[in-house]
Amino acid sequence: MNENPVVSSQLSAASPAVSAGVIRQLTEIPGPRSRELMARRDQAVPRSFGKLTPIFIRRASGAIIEDVDGNTYIDFAGGIGCLNVGSTPPDVVHAIQHQAGEFIHASGTTPYELYLALAERLNKLTPGDFEKRTFLVNSGAEGVENAIKLARHYTGRHAIVAFEDAFHGRTLLGVALTSKAMYKSGFGPTVSDVYRVPYAYCYRCAYGGCELGEHRIKGENTDDWPAPKLPCVGGVENLFKRYVPAENVAAVIIEPVIGEGGFIAPPRQFMQQLQEICRARGIVLIADEVQSGIARTGTMYACEQLGLEPDLIISAKSLGAGLPIAAVTGRAEIMDHPSPGGIGSTFGGNPVACSAALAVLDQIERENLCERAREIGARVMNFFREQRQKHDFIGDVRGLGAMVGVELVKDKESREPDKERTDKFTRMAYERGLITITAGNFGNVIRTLMPLVITDEQLDAAFAVMAGIFAEIV
Repeated sequence: MNENPVVSSQLSAASPAVSAGVIRQLTEIPGPRSRELMARRDQAVPRSFGKLTPIFIRRASGAIIEDVDGNTYIDFAGGIGCLNVGSTPPDVVHAIQHQAGEFIHASGTTPYELYLALAERLNKLTPGDFEKRTFLVNSGAEGVENAIKLARHYTGRHAIVAFEDAFHGRTLLGVALTSKAMYKSGFGPTVSDVYRVPYAYCYRCAYGGCELGEHRIKGENTDDWPAPKLPCVGGVENLFKRYVPAENVAAVIIEPVIGEGGFIAPPRQFMQQLQEICRARGIVLIADEVQSGIARTGTMYACEQLGLEPDLIISAKSLGAGLPIAAVTGRAEIMDHPSPGGIGSTFGGNPVACSAALAVLDQIERENLCERAREIGARVMNFFREQRQKHDFIGDVRGLGAMVGVELVKDKESREPDKERTDKFTRMAYERGLITITAGNFGNVIRTLMPLVITDEQLDAAFAVMAGIFAEIV
Protein backbone atom coordinates (compact mmCIF):
# COMPACT_ATOMS: atom_id res chain seq x y z
CA MET A 1 0.00 0.00 0.00
CA ASN A 2 1.15 3.55 -0.59
CA GLU A 3 2.13 5.81 2.25
CA ASN A 4 -0.82 7.90 3.39
CA PRO A 5 0.42 10.98 5.29
CA VAL A 6 -2.98 12.12 6.58
CA VAL A 7 -1.50 15.04 8.50
CA SER A 8 1.86 16.05 9.85
CA SER A 9 2.53 14.75 13.36
CA GLN A 10 4.32 16.20 16.35
CA LEU A 11 6.50 13.38 17.63
CA SER A 12 8.82 13.54 20.62
CA ALA A 13 12.55 13.14 20.38
CA ALA A 14 12.18 9.97 22.46
CA SER A 15 11.16 8.01 19.34
CA PRO A 16 12.68 9.81 16.34
CA ALA A 17 12.19 6.80 14.09
CA VAL A 18 8.39 6.91 14.34
CA SER A 19 6.82 8.00 11.06
CA ALA A 20 6.66 11.70 10.25
CA GLY A 21 3.14 11.07 8.93
CA VAL A 22 0.21 10.34 11.19
CA ILE A 23 -1.21 7.32 9.36
CA ARG A 24 1.17 5.36 7.16
CA GLN A 25 0.23 2.05 5.58
CA LEU A 26 3.07 0.13 3.96
CA THR A 27 1.50 -3.34 4.09
CA GLU A 28 -1.89 -4.91 4.42
CA ILE A 29 -3.19 -4.77 8.00
CA PRO A 30 -2.11 -6.80 9.88
CA GLY A 31 1.22 -7.03 8.12
CA PRO A 32 3.32 -10.17 7.62
CA ARG A 33 5.51 -9.64 10.69
CA SER A 34 2.47 -9.06 12.93
CA ARG A 35 0.85 -12.23 11.56
CA GLU A 36 4.02 -14.18 12.23
CA LEU A 37 4.16 -12.95 15.82
CA MET A 38 0.46 -13.66 16.33
CA ALA A 39 1.05 -17.28 15.33
CA ARG A 40 3.80 -17.50 17.94
CA ARG A 41 1.54 -15.86 20.51
CA ASP A 42 -1.14 -18.48 19.93
CA GLN A 43 1.40 -21.16 20.88
CA ALA A 44 2.91 -19.34 23.88
CA VAL A 45 0.15 -17.32 25.54
CA PRO A 46 -3.11 -18.69 27.02
CA ARG A 47 -6.15 -18.45 24.77
CA SER A 48 -8.07 -17.07 27.76
CA PHE A 49 -5.89 -13.94 27.68
CA GLY A 50 -7.89 -12.23 24.97
CA LYS A 51 -6.43 -10.21 22.11
CA LEU A 52 -7.85 -6.87 21.06
CA THR A 53 -6.06 -6.12 17.79
CA PRO A 54 -3.85 -8.37 15.64
CA ILE A 55 -1.09 -5.75 15.50
CA PHE A 56 2.28 -5.92 17.24
CA ILE A 57 3.86 -2.64 18.32
CA ARG A 58 7.47 -1.74 17.61
CA ARG A 59 7.50 1.72 19.15
CA ALA A 60 5.17 4.58 20.06
CA SER A 61 5.33 8.28 20.78
CA GLY A 62 2.62 10.65 21.93
CA ALA A 63 -0.57 9.48 20.23
CA ILE A 64 1.16 7.58 17.41
CA ILE A 65 1.92 3.85 17.29
CA GLU A 66 4.24 2.15 14.82
CA ASP A 67 3.88 -1.59 14.28
CA VAL A 68 6.54 -4.17 13.46
CA ASP A 69 5.77 -3.83 9.74
CA GLY A 70 6.35 -0.07 9.69
CA ASN A 71 2.70 0.95 9.58
CA THR A 72 1.63 3.82 11.85
CA TYR A 73 -1.66 4.42 13.63
CA ILE A 74 -3.43 7.06 15.69
CA ASP A 75 -4.00 5.73 19.18
CA PHE A 76 -7.55 6.09 20.52
CA ALA A 77 -7.05 3.29 23.09
CA GLY A 78 -4.20 4.74 25.13
CA GLY A 79 -3.14 1.41 26.61
CA ILE A 80 -6.74 1.05 27.88
CA GLY A 81 -6.46 4.36 29.67
CA CYS A 82 -2.85 4.15 30.87
CA LEU A 83 -1.32 6.74 28.56
CA ASN A 84 -3.00 10.06 29.36
CA VAL A 85 0.39 11.80 29.03
CA GLY A 86 1.13 9.87 25.82
CA SER A 87 3.53 7.10 24.92
CA THR A 88 7.19 7.53 25.95
CA PRO A 89 6.86 11.13 27.22
CA PRO A 90 10.47 12.41 27.35
CA ASP A 91 10.43 13.71 30.93
CA VAL A 92 8.90 10.50 32.23
CA VAL A 93 11.42 8.43 30.28
CA HIS A 94 14.24 10.52 31.76
CA ALA A 95 12.87 10.07 35.29
CA ILE A 96 12.66 6.30 34.81
CA GLN A 97 16.19 6.10 33.42
CA HIS A 98 17.63 8.22 36.20
CA GLN A 99 15.96 6.28 39.00
CA ALA A 100 16.88 2.91 37.46
CA GLY A 101 20.52 4.01 37.75
CA GLU A 102 20.09 4.83 41.45
CA PHE A 103 18.18 1.80 42.77
CA ILE A 104 15.35 -0.26 41.34
CA HIS A 105 13.80 -1.96 44.36
CA ALA A 106 13.79 -1.73 48.14
CA SER A 107 10.25 -2.68 49.25
CA GLY A 108 9.26 -1.82 52.82
CA THR A 109 12.52 -2.98 54.34
CA THR A 110 14.26 0.35 53.73
CA PRO A 111 12.08 3.45 53.14
CA TYR A 112 12.84 5.98 50.40
CA GLU A 113 11.75 9.55 49.79
CA LEU A 114 10.10 8.96 46.41
CA TYR A 115 7.30 6.97 48.10
CA LEU A 116 6.72 9.80 50.56
CA ALA A 117 6.78 12.46 47.84
CA LEU A 118 4.15 10.65 45.79
CA ALA A 119 1.96 9.96 48.81
CA GLU A 120 2.11 13.62 49.84
CA ARG A 121 1.27 14.72 46.31
CA LEU A 122 -1.78 12.43 46.07
CA ASN A 123 -2.99 13.49 49.51
CA LYS A 124 -3.14 17.05 48.19
CA LEU A 125 -4.53 16.28 44.73
CA THR A 126 -7.41 13.97 45.68
CA PRO A 127 -10.78 15.57 46.53
CA GLY A 128 -11.76 16.09 50.16
CA ASP A 129 -10.71 18.68 52.73
CA PHE A 130 -9.60 16.29 55.47
CA GLU A 131 -6.42 14.63 56.66
CA LYS A 132 -5.38 11.81 54.33
CA ARG A 133 -2.96 8.97 53.93
CA THR A 134 -1.85 7.18 50.72
CA PHE A 135 -0.85 3.53 50.32
CA LEU A 136 0.85 2.49 47.07
CA VAL A 137 0.20 -0.80 45.28
CA ASN A 138 0.77 -2.32 41.83
CA SER A 139 -2.58 -2.21 40.03
CA GLY A 140 -6.14 -1.01 40.14
CA ALA A 141 -7.38 -4.44 41.22
CA GLU A 142 -4.93 -4.48 44.13
CA GLY A 143 -6.11 -1.00 45.06
CA VAL A 144 -9.72 -2.21 45.09
CA GLU A 145 -8.81 -5.19 47.28
CA ASN A 146 -7.08 -2.99 49.84
CA ALA A 147 -9.83 -0.36 49.85
CA ILE A 148 -12.39 -3.06 50.70
CA LYS A 149 -10.12 -4.47 53.42
CA LEU A 150 -9.72 -1.02 54.95
CA ALA A 151 -13.46 -0.28 54.85
CA ARG A 152 -14.32 -3.59 56.50
CA HIS A 153 -11.70 -3.17 59.20
CA TYR A 154 -12.74 0.39 59.98
CA THR A 155 -16.48 -0.24 60.13
CA GLY A 156 -16.47 -3.77 61.56
CA ARG A 157 -19.02 -4.63 58.87
CA HIS A 158 -18.75 -7.04 55.94
CA ALA A 159 -21.31 -6.31 53.19
CA ILE A 160 -20.24 -4.40 50.07
CA VAL A 161 -22.55 -2.65 47.61
CA ALA A 162 -21.47 -2.39 43.96
CA PHE A 163 -23.31 -1.40 40.79
CA GLU A 164 -24.48 -3.01 37.60
CA ASP A 165 -22.09 -2.47 34.68
CA ALA A 166 -19.20 -1.88 37.09
CA PHE A 167 -15.68 -3.14 36.53
CA HIS A 168 -13.35 -3.44 39.51
CA GLY A 169 -10.82 -6.03 38.35
CA ARG A 170 -10.46 -9.74 37.72
CA THR A 171 -9.12 -11.04 41.02
CA LEU A 172 -11.62 -13.17 42.97
CA LEU A 173 -12.80 -10.12 44.91
CA GLY A 174 -12.59 -8.03 41.75
CA VAL A 175 -14.88 -10.31 39.75
CA ALA A 176 -17.32 -10.47 42.66
CA LEU A 177 -17.61 -6.67 42.41
CA THR A 178 -17.44 -6.60 38.60
CA SER A 179 -20.72 -6.83 36.70
CA LYS A 180 -19.90 -8.87 33.63
CA ALA A 181 -20.89 -12.51 33.43
CA MET A 182 -18.04 -13.57 31.13
CA TYR A 183 -15.45 -12.63 33.75
CA LYS A 184 -17.11 -14.89 36.33
CA SER A 185 -17.83 -17.95 34.20
CA GLY A 186 -16.19 -21.03 35.71
CA PHE A 187 -14.24 -19.11 38.37
CA GLY A 188 -16.68 -19.30 41.27
CA PRO A 189 -17.45 -19.23 44.05
CA THR A 190 -16.32 -15.65 44.38
CA VAL A 191 -16.29 -13.49 47.50
CA SER A 192 -19.61 -13.43 49.34
CA ASP A 193 -21.55 -10.55 50.90
CA VAL A 194 -21.49 -8.44 47.72
CA TYR A 195 -24.79 -6.81 46.69
CA ARG A 196 -25.58 -5.04 43.46
CA VAL A 197 -27.97 -2.31 42.31
CA PRO A 198 -28.49 -0.64 38.92
CA TYR A 199 -26.25 2.31 38.09
CA ALA A 200 -27.48 5.70 36.90
CA TYR A 201 -27.49 4.50 33.28
CA CYS A 202 -29.91 7.03 31.80
CA TYR A 203 -29.99 5.51 28.30
CA ARG A 204 -31.00 2.10 29.72
CA CYS A 205 -32.61 3.13 32.99
CA ALA A 206 -33.60 0.12 35.09
CA TYR A 207 -36.34 2.21 36.73
CA GLY A 208 -38.20 3.33 33.63
CA GLY A 209 -36.46 6.67 33.24
CA CYS A 210 -36.96 10.11 34.74
CA GLU A 211 -37.21 13.64 33.41
CA LEU A 212 -33.61 14.44 34.31
CA GLY A 213 -32.32 11.37 32.49
CA GLU A 214 -34.32 12.04 29.34
CA HIS A 215 -32.86 15.53 29.07
CA ARG A 216 -29.35 14.13 29.58
CA ILE A 217 -29.85 11.65 26.73
CA LYS A 218 -30.66 14.63 24.49
CA GLY A 219 -27.29 16.12 25.40
CA GLU A 220 -28.58 18.84 27.72
CA ASN A 221 -26.50 19.94 30.70
CA THR A 222 -28.57 19.16 33.81
CA ASP A 223 -25.82 19.54 36.44
CA ASP A 224 -27.43 22.52 38.16
CA TRP A 225 -31.01 21.30 38.01
CA PRO A 226 -32.76 20.87 41.34
CA ALA A 227 -33.73 17.21 41.53
CA PRO A 228 -35.91 15.18 43.88
CA LYS A 229 -34.55 11.84 44.94
CA LEU A 230 -33.64 10.02 41.75
CA PRO A 231 -35.10 6.54 41.11
CA CYS A 232 -31.59 5.07 40.86
CA VAL A 233 -30.78 6.43 44.32
CA GLY A 234 -34.04 4.98 45.60
CA GLY A 235 -32.74 1.63 44.38
CA VAL A 236 -29.92 1.81 46.92
CA GLU A 237 -32.36 2.52 49.74
CA ASN A 238 -34.58 -0.30 48.54
CA LEU A 239 -31.58 -2.63 48.77
CA PHE A 240 -31.18 -1.70 52.44
CA LYS A 241 -34.84 -2.41 53.10
CA ARG A 242 -35.18 -5.70 51.26
CA TYR A 243 -31.79 -7.41 50.98
CA VAL A 244 -29.10 -6.19 53.36
CA PRO A 245 -29.47 -3.85 56.37
CA ALA A 246 -27.49 -0.63 56.04
CA GLU A 247 -25.86 -1.35 59.41
CA ASN A 248 -24.23 -4.43 57.85
CA VAL A 249 -22.75 -2.50 54.91
CA ALA A 250 -19.07 -1.59 55.14
CA ALA A 251 -18.75 0.22 51.81
CA VAL A 252 -20.34 1.34 48.60
CA ILE A 253 -17.82 1.16 45.74
CA ILE A 254 -18.53 3.10 42.56
CA GLU A 255 -16.83 4.26 39.38
CA PRO A 256 -17.70 7.97 39.06
CA VAL A 257 -17.74 7.33 35.32
CA ILE A 258 -18.30 3.67 34.42
CA GLY A 259 -15.38 2.44 32.31
CA GLU A 260 -15.39 -1.11 30.97
CA GLY A 261 -19.16 -1.23 31.50
CA GLY A 262 -19.86 1.36 28.81
CA PHE A 263 -18.47 4.84 29.60
CA ILE A 264 -21.57 5.86 31.54
CA ALA A 265 -21.44 9.31 33.13
CA PRO A 266 -24.11 9.75 35.84
CA PRO A 267 -26.09 12.83 36.73
CA ARG A 268 -24.24 14.98 39.26
CA GLN A 269 -27.32 14.76 41.49
CA PHE A 270 -27.01 10.96 41.65
CA MET A 271 -23.53 11.15 43.15
CA GLN A 272 -24.49 13.83 45.64
CA GLN A 273 -27.58 11.92 46.83
CA LEU A 274 -25.61 8.69 47.08
CA GLN A 275 -22.98 10.44 49.18
CA GLU A 276 -25.66 11.72 51.54
CA ILE A 277 -27.00 8.18 52.02
CA CYS A 278 -23.54 6.83 52.84
CA ARG A 279 -22.73 9.66 55.27
CA ALA A 280 -26.03 9.23 57.11
CA ARG A 281 -25.48 5.49 57.59
CA GLY A 282 -21.78 5.37 58.38
CA ILE A 283 -20.93 3.59 55.11
CA VAL A 284 -17.49 4.11 53.58
CA LEU A 285 -17.82 5.53 50.05
CA ILE A 286 -15.08 4.25 47.73
CA ALA A 287 -14.45 5.93 44.36
CA ASP A 288 -12.74 3.69 41.82
CA GLU A 289 -11.04 6.26 39.58
CA VAL A 290 -8.68 3.75 38.00
CA GLN A 291 -9.78 4.76 34.49
CA SER A 292 -11.49 8.11 35.03
CA GLY A 293 -8.71 9.67 37.11
CA ILE A 294 -5.41 11.40 36.36
CA ALA A 295 -6.87 14.21 34.20
CA ARG A 296 -8.92 12.00 31.85
CA THR A 297 -12.27 13.70 32.47
CA GLY A 298 -11.07 17.32 32.56
CA THR A 299 -10.18 17.47 36.25
CA MET A 300 -7.58 15.40 38.05
CA TYR A 301 -10.42 13.19 39.30
CA ALA A 302 -13.97 12.90 37.95
CA CYS A 303 -15.27 13.21 41.53
CA GLU A 304 -14.39 16.89 41.46
CA GLN A 305 -16.99 17.58 38.76
CA LEU A 306 -19.64 15.44 40.43
CA GLY A 307 -19.57 17.03 43.87
CA LEU A 308 -18.17 13.87 45.42
CA GLU A 309 -15.68 13.67 48.30
CA PRO A 310 -15.11 9.93 48.71
CA ASP A 311 -13.73 8.44 51.90
CA LEU A 312 -11.32 6.34 49.83
CA ILE A 313 -10.23 6.88 46.23
CA ILE A 314 -8.27 4.53 43.98
CA SER A 315 -5.80 5.83 41.39
CA ALA A 316 -4.04 3.66 38.82
CA LYS A 317 -3.56 3.25 35.03
CA SER A 318 -2.26 6.63 33.81
CA LEU A 319 -0.61 7.41 37.14
CA GLY A 320 2.53 5.60 35.98
CA ALA A 321 2.37 6.33 32.22
CA GLY A 322 2.31 2.58 31.67
CA LEU A 323 4.43 1.45 34.62
CA PRO A 324 2.56 -0.65 37.21
CA ILE A 325 1.62 1.61 40.08
CA ALA A 326 -1.64 2.41 41.85
CA ALA A 327 -2.73 4.08 45.05
CA VAL A 328 -5.40 4.05 47.72
CA THR A 329 -5.83 7.51 49.23
CA GLY A 330 -8.30 8.25 51.98
CA ARG A 331 -9.30 9.55 55.36
CA ALA A 332 -6.47 9.18 57.84
CA GLU A 333 -8.66 7.45 60.44
CA ILE A 334 -9.64 4.75 57.95
CA MET A 335 -6.17 4.26 56.52
CA ASP A 336 -4.56 4.13 59.97
CA HIS A 337 -7.13 1.76 61.49
CA PRO A 338 -5.49 -1.66 60.90
CA SER A 339 -2.48 -2.66 62.95
CA PRO A 340 0.97 -2.23 61.31
CA GLY A 341 1.35 -4.93 58.67
CA GLY A 342 -2.40 -5.18 58.10
CA ILE A 343 -1.82 -3.82 54.61
CA GLY A 344 1.33 -4.22 52.57
CA SER A 345 2.82 -4.92 49.14
CA THR A 346 6.22 -6.27 48.10
CA PHE A 347 6.42 -4.28 44.87
CA GLY A 348 3.85 -1.56 45.59
CA GLY A 349 5.38 1.90 45.35
CA ASN A 350 8.38 0.66 43.40
CA PRO A 351 10.90 3.53 43.24
CA VAL A 352 11.13 3.55 39.43
CA ALA A 353 7.32 3.61 39.17
CA CYS A 354 7.13 6.35 41.83
CA SER A 355 9.61 8.43 39.86
CA ALA A 356 7.51 7.97 36.72
CA ALA A 357 4.31 8.93 38.57
CA LEU A 358 5.82 12.14 39.92
CA ALA A 359 6.96 13.06 36.40
CA VAL A 360 3.44 12.32 35.10
CA LEU A 361 1.88 14.66 37.65
CA ASP A 362 4.43 17.33 36.78
CA GLN A 363 3.59 17.02 33.07
CA ILE A 364 -0.15 17.23 33.69
CA GLU A 365 0.34 20.44 35.65
CA ARG A 366 2.96 21.95 33.32
CA GLU A 367 1.02 21.25 30.12
CA ASN A 368 -2.40 21.93 31.68
CA LEU A 369 -3.69 18.57 30.49
CA CYS A 370 -6.91 18.85 32.50
CA GLU A 371 -7.93 21.79 30.34
CA ARG A 372 -6.72 19.94 27.26
CA ALA A 373 -8.94 16.99 28.23
CA ARG A 374 -11.94 19.31 28.30
CA GLU A 375 -11.03 20.69 24.86
CA ILE A 376 -10.58 17.21 23.40
CA GLY A 377 -13.79 16.00 25.01
CA ALA A 378 -15.79 18.89 23.55
CA ARG A 379 -14.47 18.21 20.05
CA VAL A 380 -15.06 14.46 20.30
CA MET A 381 -18.55 14.92 21.74
CA ASN A 382 -19.49 17.37 18.99
CA PHE A 383 -18.19 15.03 16.29
CA PHE A 384 -20.14 12.03 17.55
CA ARG A 385 -23.32 14.05 18.07
CA GLU A 386 -23.08 15.28 14.49
CA GLN A 387 -22.70 11.67 13.36
CA ARG A 388 -25.71 10.68 15.46
CA GLN A 389 -27.82 13.13 13.46
CA LYS A 390 -26.77 11.29 10.28
CA HIS A 391 -26.95 7.66 11.36
CA ASP A 392 -29.83 5.82 13.01
CA PHE A 393 -27.50 3.20 14.53
CA ILE A 394 -25.79 5.72 16.84
CA GLY A 395 -28.04 5.54 19.87
CA ASP A 396 -26.29 7.46 22.63
CA VAL A 397 -23.29 9.75 22.97
CA ARG A 398 -22.15 10.37 26.52
CA GLY A 399 -19.15 10.99 28.72
CA LEU A 400 -17.16 13.45 30.77
CA GLY A 401 -14.15 15.33 29.44
CA ALA A 402 -12.04 13.17 27.15
CA MET A 403 -13.83 10.01 28.28
CA VAL A 404 -16.57 9.72 25.65
CA GLY A 405 -18.56 6.64 24.72
CA VAL A 406 -20.73 6.00 21.66
CA GLU A 407 -23.41 3.31 21.92
CA LEU A 408 -24.37 1.57 18.68
CA VAL A 409 -27.87 0.08 18.31
CA LYS A 410 -29.94 -1.70 15.70
CA ASP A 411 -32.26 1.31 15.63
CA LYS A 412 -33.06 4.24 17.89
CA GLU A 413 -36.57 3.06 18.71
CA SER A 414 -35.77 -0.39 20.08
CA ARG A 415 -32.28 0.55 21.33
CA GLU A 416 -31.29 -3.07 20.74
CA PRO A 417 -27.50 -3.32 21.15
CA ASP A 418 -25.55 -3.83 17.93
CA LYS A 419 -22.35 -5.66 18.83
CA GLU A 420 -21.78 -6.87 15.28
CA ARG A 421 -21.64 -3.34 13.87
CA THR A 422 -19.41 -2.24 16.76
CA ASP A 423 -16.94 -5.06 16.10
CA LYS A 424 -16.96 -4.20 12.41
CA PHE A 425 -16.23 -0.56 13.22
CA THR A 426 -13.25 -1.53 15.38
CA ARG A 427 -11.81 -3.82 12.70
CA MET A 428 -12.25 -1.27 9.91
CA ALA A 429 -10.69 1.39 12.11
CA TYR A 430 -7.40 -0.41 12.71
CA GLU A 431 -7.28 -1.46 9.07
CA ARG A 432 -7.36 2.27 8.23
CA GLY A 433 -4.85 3.39 10.83
CA LEU A 434 -6.93 4.11 13.95
CA ILE A 435 -6.72 1.96 17.08
CA THR A 436 -10.03 1.86 18.99
CA ILE A 437 -11.52 -0.38 21.66
CA THR A 438 -15.03 -1.29 22.75
CA ALA A 439 -16.82 -1.40 26.08
CA GLY A 440 -20.19 -2.22 27.61
CA ASN A 441 -21.81 -5.41 28.82
CA PHE A 442 -23.40 -5.76 25.39
CA GLY A 443 -20.10 -5.06 23.58
CA ASN A 444 -21.71 -2.22 21.63
CA VAL A 445 -19.93 0.89 22.92
CA ILE A 446 -16.96 2.56 21.23
CA ARG A 447 -14.84 4.18 23.91
CA THR A 448 -12.26 6.92 23.37
CA LEU A 449 -9.07 6.98 25.43
CA MET A 450 -6.70 8.93 23.22
CA PRO A 451 -3.62 10.38 24.95
CA LEU A 452 -4.27 13.93 26.11
CA VAL A 453 -1.18 15.08 24.18
CA ILE A 454 -2.88 14.25 20.88
CA THR A 455 -2.73 17.17 18.44
CA ASP A 456 -5.70 18.78 16.75
CA GLU A 457 -4.38 17.56 13.42
CA GLN A 458 -4.30 13.99 14.70
CA LEU A 459 -7.84 14.37 16.03
CA ASP A 460 -9.01 15.63 12.64
CA ALA A 461 -7.39 12.63 10.95
CA ALA A 462 -9.14 10.26 13.38
CA PHE A 463 -12.48 11.98 12.77
CA ALA A 464 -12.01 11.57 9.02
CA VAL A 465 -11.39 7.83 9.45
CA MET A 466 -14.41 7.37 11.71
CA ALA A 467 -16.76 9.43 9.55
CA GLY A 468 -15.83 7.29 6.57
CA ILE A 469 -16.49 4.09 8.49
CA PHE A 470 -19.84 5.29 9.82
CA ALA A 471 -20.89 6.12 6.26
CA GLU A 472 -19.96 2.61 5.08
CA ILE A 473 -21.49 0.49 7.84
CA VAL A 474 -25.01 1.83 7.36
